[in-house]
Amino acid sequence: MPSSKPADTAGGEPHSLNGRPDTGVLAELSAQIRGAIARNGGWLPFDQFMGLALYAPGLGYYSNSSRKFGALPSSGSDFVTAPELSPLFGQALAQQVAQALQATGTQEVFEFGAGSGALAEQVISSLEALGQPLARYTIIDLSGELRERQALRLARFGDRVQWAQTWPSAMRGVVLGNEVLDAMPVNLLHFDGQQWLERGVVWDEATQAFAHADRPTDLRPSLEDLSGFVPGTTTEVHPQAEAFIRSLAEHLQHGVALFLDYGFPEAEYYHPQRIGGTLMCHQAHVADTDPLVNVGLKDITAHVNFTGVALAAQDAGLQILGYTSQARFLMNCGLMPLLAAASVQERTMAQKLITEHEMGELFKVIALASAEVTLDPVGFVAGDRTHRL
Repeated sequence: MPSSKPADTAGGEPHSLNGRPDTGVLAELSAQIRGAIARNGGWLPFDQFMGLALYAPGLGYYSNSSRKFGALPSSGSDFVTAPELSPLFGQALAQQVAQALQATGTQEVFEFGAGSGALAEQVISSLEALGQPLARYTIIDLSGELRERQALRLARFGDRVQWAQTWPSAMRGVVLGNEVLDAMPVNLLHFDGQQWLERGVVWDEATQAFAHADRPTDLRPSLEDLSGFVPGTTTEVHPQAEAFIRSLAEHLQHGVALFLDYGFPEAEYYHPQRIGGTLMCHQAHVADTDPLVNVGLKDITAHVNFTGVALAAQDAGLQILGYTSQARFLMNCGLMPLLAAASVQERTMAQKLITEHEMGELFKVIALASAEVTLDPVGFVAGDRTHRL
């Protein structure tokens, strides 16, 4: 069965073997991480380890030559995202994009972390079908290797599609991020019953492998009352994702931002029963919880704390327009008529977008907007959960 996450930087093109980075590339990444550990006194915070493992130029998981996205392990991929699962995902999302473009009087979409380019292809085509063609679709992606694959897929749209490696100085339009926030490095915290410790990474000379090591820290989960945490709990905090939202507020002069990802509001994220946290790895459509092995060969993610995202947005001057499950959002955006017109095979795949045990409930959608925008977004007309954030 295909694995949708979660299951149960520019750089040169690395050499590859059967679609996977060769051993030299993996050894170079390991050496780079060991060097960072040594320069940091023998201990590296987990967010820095995760950043290198995923984004080290030409070497990290998202920068090397491995195929990430696909429906089945036989394709050499590691997981499937909603746009690869069904084109109806992008078609439904385009309804919300079209409304937001009209409300803001803009003609540009910005997508962060565009993956295979499938979502961009679906959104651009769907907006054309709706009679609302874009002037420009800008993809902001750190991975040079992924940019090359996106360019091949989106070539038919010509120079309307552009790429950037850094924040555009002024953004006016609609911002999209599908499974972007979950891939931002996180800090790991461990509660031993007496104190909070930050979990980092060291190099163990005896085993010649990476290992975890804890240090006292002032970092804490964002809950006001920390008394409910069970001794032995490991969890995450998300300063980089929240900093990203603050940067978005600085650059989004006039527009709407939509983020779709798996996660929870704060009360669920830090529930006392979630003692192992949410950190997860994905390789060949199999999920595991050990980020210290096969470094560079597998994805490392953490669920999104949507309360943290919302508070960071509000503190930076953005509005919260809505928050709901992916299933409710897509149905509000017209997925059901699209399903009715689809083939049986297309319906089977698209159903995974909304069924509760697949992506429908675990995945959420949050809509943010610059202060002056007036919009009652169609994707949240029923089932809005903003009050739960």
